[in-house]
Order: sequence, then C-alpha cells, then structure tokens
Amino acid sequence: MLTVEAVVGPEGAVHLLEPVHIQASRRALVTILDEAPISDTHDTALLSEPALAEDWNRPEEDVAWSHLQQVQ
Repeated sequence: MLTVEAVVGPEGAVHLLEPVHIQASRRALVTILDEAPISDTHDTALLSEPALAEDWNRPEEDVAWSHLQQVQ
C-alpha cells in the first residue's frame, strides 16, 4: 500500500502532489479532508528538493560548478 497527498478540484479531478510509479493499474481510495489544500499551486520544486539535494550536495557537483563561483 502507498499513501500520497493529492488535491481534488471542485470538478472532481484528482491531482497527485508527487509522482507515483506503479507497474500496472491499481484500485485507490480517496479520502476528502474537510480543509483547504496548503497551496493552490503544485509546489513541484519544493517537493522534489530532497531528491535533488542528494545529487546537488555532492563534492563532485561543487567541483563541476566551481568555475562559476566568485573569487573572494
């Protein structure tokens, strides 16, 4: 079982707030909470930041981009 956050619009369309990778179609349950979503926009950049940080925060990345840093 997998739980992901989603927003359901007034027309009933379900928008997942993070990518989901499954092998085949699966049944799902949707629970409608009695509260507004935190944000009307999909904060993809914020949601993906932890995954991207794994790549960004490596010594190899610092070396690769060091030529763009200002000399102090």
